[in-house]
Amino acid sequence: QVQLVESGGGSVQAGGSLRLSCAASGRTGSKYNMGWFRQAPGKDRSFVAGLGWMGSIYYVDYTDSVKGRFTISRDTAGNTVNLQMNSLKPEDTAVYYCAAAEWTGMAVLAKTPGAYDYWGQGTQVTVSS
Repeated sequence: QVQLVESGGGSVQAGGSLRLSCAASGRTGSKYNMGWFRQAPGKDRSFVAGLGWMGSIYYVDYTDSVKGRFTISRDTAGNTVNLQMNSLKPEDTAVYYCAAAEWTGMAVLAKTPGAYDYWGQGTQVTVSS
């Protein structure tokens, strides 16, 4: 079992920045692909950014709407994944969720919620115009 706890959400004006963090605990000795998803009211949960393993190195990917504005990273210990969000827009308003999927050994970063095994409780991000 892996427990994920998000932090860092809040309210900002358009153009502002927020940094979300996801702290993992529990069975963290295995490799996990990590993803950030978001869900706005009345919408499906969607992929925002992810960190996937390819052998001993990892790579990152983003949904098109956040490329150049958001950056996903992990700390050296590997137990915290961060999402730096810059140039925020009102359409970024959503509940943001951190998710983990046990690495299968293949260089595939899933972008669908159903592929992830563990989820955090979510953190609200509100961007006002």
